[in-house]
Amino acid sequence: MMKILYFAWLRTKTGTGEETVEPPAEIADVAGLIDWLKTRGPGHAAAFANLAVVRAAVNQEHVAPDHPVKAGDEVAFFPPLTGG
Repeated sequence: MMKILYFAWLRTKTGTGEETVEPPAEIADVAGLIDWLKTRGPGHAAAFANLAVVRAAVNQEHVAPDHPVKAGDEVAFFPPLTGG
């Protein structure tokens, strides 16, 4: 199982701020997880439609799409952060 967190407009599009999922065993990295999450419904597909505006963290560490994921991880998705 993996805990998935959604922030800002990703939360709105998916309709949830948090879910626990069990992705297929072949999901090995963040990019693969995103591809699988897109299949969970139209809200998830919309949330991940433009990956240029989606960032990820695994276990509270910002990561690239090729970062590995495994059972027990907490994966968060959020828009790019802006400072002011």
